[in-house]
Amino acid sequence: MNGEQSNAGFQGLRVGALESRMAKEMERLIVRHGGVPLVAPSMRELPLSDNPQALECGDALLAGHVDILVLLTGVGFRTLLDVVQTRHTREAIIAALRDTVLVVRGPKPALVLKELGLQPNILVPEPNTWKDTLVALDASYPDGLQGLRIAVQEYGVSNPKFLEGLRERGAKVRPVPVYRWTLPEDLAPLKHLLQEVMDGVIPVLLITNAIQVEHLIKVLEKDEKINEFRKALHRMMVASIGHVATERLRHYGFPVDLEPSHPKMGILVKEASHAVHTILTTKNPPPMRDKPSP
Repeated sequence: MNGEQSNAGFQGLRVGALESRMAKEMERLIVRHGGVPLVAPSMRELPLSDNPQALECGDALLAGHVDILVLLTGVGFRTLLDVVQTRHTREAIIAALRDTVLVVRGPKPALVLKELGLQPNILVPEPNTWKDTLVALDASYPDGLQGLRIAVQEYGVSNPKFLEGLRERGAKVRPVPVYRWTLPEDLAPLKHLLQEVMDGVIPVLLITNAIQVEHLIKVLEKDEKINEFRKALHRMMVASIGHVATERLRHYGFPVDLEPSHPKMGILVKEASHAVHTILTTKNPPPMRDKPSP
């Protein structure tokens, strides 16, 4: 049997995904688990290399004016380092980080710290949500965060609930957006995928981050098709990679039928392929037959 494909799993179903950077890998995973992929990029990453907020954060960090630095993503942390290094030396940045309490949400920013010879002071446990981050801070600061200066390295879109949670605990919060996402220059593939969903051609949709949800909303709003899309999702299986993406889907009234046991793309595709037929049968039961007359 070919190691890349089998008849198990999706069993020839068409599977839609909005992955951008890992689009080719997503296609291979869907094929490996017996699906027919339709992957349309939904986002384009734009580093803010001339971002004044990131530069101001770097200045404050090196001046000792940041007590706690919250690192949310590996990509965002690397970009923050690149921006700050346009003004300060790498050695000075590492020294300043060493004197700062480093809160890390997940393994990727922790890996960047390791490359710098540093360790996180607070490592947020899985599933690494903003609520888990607040719980981890509460455990380390049982008397609250009163007066502490906290910089939050943001990713893609800001999380006002997390920032408000910090402020409610008395912290002085500095949001630091270090890159932003925008829609692809060519929207045709994404619009085609969304229309295939609404036409009932794609019975499975895989969501791998929350920004994908925001971007499909933008496209659907322009064409006034959000309600039509929402109805289509209730007839199919929607699989979300984790809590953050799930929260955004449910915010717009979209169903979430599956979250993987771990928030990894390979596990998402594998577990979706195992569950899909049961979920589709549950959501689309066969019509009841009339009993024959005696």
